[in-house]
Amino acid sequence: MTDLRDTLRAAMPGLLLSATIALAVRFVSDQLGGPAMLYALLFGMAFNFLTEDERFAAGIYFASRNILRIGVALLGLRITTGDVMELGWPVVALVVGSVAATILIGGLIGRAFGLKGAQSILSAGAVAICGASAALAIASVLPSHKDHERNTIMTVAGVTALSTVAMVAYPVFVTYLQYDNATAGIFLGATIHDVAQVVGAGYIISDQTGEISTLVKLIRVACLVPVVVVISLITQRSRSESHDKRPLLPWFLVAFIVLVIINSLGWVPPDAHAAITPVSSWCLLTAVAALGVKTSLKALADVGPAPIGVMVLQTLLLAAIVFGGIALIR
Repeated sequence: MTDLRDTLRAAMPGLLLSATIALAVRFVSDQLGGPAMLYALLFGMAFNFLTEDERFAAGIYFASRNILRIGVALLGLRITTGDVMELGWPVVALVVGSVAATILIGGLIGRAFGLKGAQSILSAGAVAICGASAALAIASVLPSHKDHERNTIMTVAGVTALSTVAMVAYPVFVTYLQYDNATAGIFLGATIHDVAQVVGAGYIISDQTGEISTLVKLIRVACLVPVVVVISLITQRSRSESHDKRPLLPWFLVAFIVLVIINSLGWVPPDAHAAITPVSSWCLLTAVAALGVKTSLKALADVGPAPIGVMVLQTLLLAAIVFGGIALIR
């Protein structure tokens, strides 16, 4: 207990910094619109000079690691098995298949453009599942190396920007194709990266489209656990060779699964659900702000254009797969 108290005391300055940035980001996002995750990165990077101050180091690390994992775990409260089954097996199969195909083919695309295996999978997983949240969760089980944090922050920034573009462009696309509300919801939920942008795009068209797109998106979020487990299994040897002692199944994924089960059984009172669910967004915003503080513009400039180009191709690949799948099940 004493160790925990000492850890929190040491982390408090950096943790308060990250939380303050998250509060500012939420205010700006609510007032002006736009992607809160991207704002969090940019605001955080403006305070990169504080990484040289030892008073903030422990808290920034705590926020980018522990607060992040709490946020990912709490995503489980957004999902119930009943909601997923309401969409029908063809839609579930389409979403799961598109996630798997995007990760496999998208990973190969990354390798073809010269990215290392870990960065290719990180990028493909973020595009395939749930944007910044997936990038952060996948990065937590990949082997650590000198470019690990830089690749993570680049992926979060790129996938958030692309998700914002998709939020504007895809509703126009599905309207041009004359999709009905339900089909439009399936396409939007299966292709746009971040949950917030899916909700925004869906409700641009109609309430029904918004509800269906959100449900479809949550199926993709549910894919996070098996994907991270598989990646953890594949990279286990690399972690062993680098003396990385992280468990095969991190505690936050176990918590994610438990919360999905509890939520599906209806054991979470509505008032508690309404109070706890936003905590996930706040935790993820705080973690991304901390990652931004740890990242310099020079480090991002050294990456080059290849990672962004790969993410664009992976995004187009996902859209093409879902478009073809919808043509088959309509």
